[in-house]
Formats: sequence, C-alpha cells, structure tokens
Amino acid sequence: MTSVMQLLDLTTPWCVHVAITLRIADRVQAGTSNVTELAREAECDPTFLRRVLRHLVAKGVFDEPAPGEFALNDTAEQLLDEGLKLSSDLDGLGGRFAHSWGTLLEAVRTGKPAYAERFGRPFWEDLDANPKLRHAFDALMGTVGHGTPDPRLTDWETVRTVVDVGGGTGGLLAEILKAAPHLHGTLVDLPQTVAESEALFEAAGVADRVTAVAQSFFDELPAGSDCYVLASILNDWPDEEVVAILRRCAAAMNDDGRVLIRGGVSPDEHAADQLTLEAVLLGGRNRSLDEFRQFALDAGLEVAKTRESPYVVELRKPTT
Repeated sequence: MTSVMQLLDLTTPWCVHVAITLRIADRVQAGTSNVTELAREAECDPTFLRRVLRHLVAKGVFDEPAPGEFALNDTAEQLLDEGLKLSSDLDGLGGRFAHSWGTLLEAVRTGKPAYAERFGRPFWEDLDANPKLRHAFDALMGTVGHGTPDPRLTDWETVRTVVDVGGGTGGLLAEILKAAPHLHGTLVDLPQTVAESEALFEAAGVADRVTAVAQSFFDELPAGSDCYVLASILNDWPDEEVVAILRRCAAAMNDDGRVLIRGGVSPDEHAADQLTLEAVLLGGRNRSLDEFRQFALDAGLEVAKTRESPYVVELRKPTT
C-alpha cells in the first residue's frame, strides 16, 4: 500500500530544485566536492546546503564518500542536463513552473488557470515582459529541452511548401527541410522568438529555403501552403483557442492541403486526461483522438489519418 505521507512529502523535489538552481552537480563535476567550498561558490549557507545534500544522498541523488565531501552518481549526473536546468532553476523559468503548482487548488475550483494571481500577469504576458524568461522558454521548447526533433511527420515527397505554426526558433522546421531538400518552409512565431531562428537555419544549411514570419498564430496565417504543422502547440490552449488555431490553418491551406498535429492529441483517453503543467500555467490540456475529431469539424476540417512513432494526426478539408 502506498503511504499518503510519502506522497505528501515535498522535501525531495524542493531539494532537487535547489541543487539544480545552485548548480551543485556542475560544481562537483568541475572538481569542487567539499560542502564548504560548494557553498562559497554557490553563495549560500554551508550548514543548510549540507542538509539539502545529505537528504538527496539518502534518496539516491549524490554520494557522500567522506563526511562533507560529495560526489556525482548516475542519478546526480542527470542534473547536468541543460533542459532540466532550464525547467527546474528556481531563479528562472523553473521557478515559474514550480510555484505555479501552488495555484492548482484555485484552478480546480474555477476551471481556469490562476497563474496571473501568483505572478501578476498571465503566462504569455509574463514571458513578453521578461526577455530572460522568454529566451529560456524558447530554448526549452527547442533542441535544448527536447533534443533533435523527429521530422518524420508525413511523406514529404508529396509536399512542396510547409508552414510551421508556432514553430519557436525553428528546430523542427530545420530538420524537416534537411530531410526533404525540395521543400520550402515558413516559420511563424512571435517576433522575439523568430529573431533567434536565423542563426539556427544558417547552421543547418537551409536558410535559403526558409521564410520567417513574425506574428501570432491567432492572426491570418501565410496562405497557399500544402502543409501546416502544429507541434506541441494545441496542448497549451483551452478548447476555444484550439478551434481558433485550427480555423486559421483551414482558412490558409490549399484545398488539397493538410494540417499535421504532433503533441496534444492522444489515441488513449486516459493518457490524454493526465494532469499536466500546461493546465496550471495556461488552462491547456491534451485531448483524446475521439474528442479531437469534433474540434476539427468545428474548424472545418476532419481527421484523415493518424500515424505512429511519432504519433501524428493529419487533418484535411472534408471531401463532401
């Protein structure tokens, strides 16, 4: 039987957050092992830091080969991951994520995110007001947080033009264009995000086949493309906004075009209904495929087919 008291224990996750924020694993990797020296480098209290690290040692994170001397183990080495640092650093974006869970009760009571009550602005406005947070978010949504994107969303041989809607700094689009040299791509995202895409496209060798459009995807999208990609977008938004985004795609696409959805839709109803960070940040959620079919119809589209690995839902305009 699972102990409720174990489930209620907040000590370990907060200790992990603190260790990441203070870059303890990085400092140990660089050669500092003594807790007094670690505290000096991290500008914190050595006694309190020792308590944090000894708690983590007891949980299997870090080793203590001698009193006050700490070493990495396989679990602690995971704290070196750059994506984990971005999503867990309490001084940055990770602080927004962690403290947002404190608004869960209000979200459950009202059915709406309470992020603004905690931080003074809704999440997207908060990013707009804090360039450091915006940069961290864009990095986390890109290759730093998710690795090299899988471009195998469809048979690109039948496509000539593709629009990545809300494509961040362009990581996925770059991989698609590398995999299909005949394609021309358009990246659509907010100005401060698109501004960071040029160097990425140059490094990927696809800059001559990309157009970057700085705008919201709630505005009219670039028209006439064969394919519109929505990757890890729809799970960020409530139902009404999801339909609005799909309608923009439907209005812009060719009559025989397609919309490719990766992320936010699941064939498993129970998997789709899991509570996620997007719910408390934004009021977003995943949808089951059966539920999503109605969203597509409301936007003037229909589910044409799905594919596995990665799981992709393809939408087209109705044939009748």
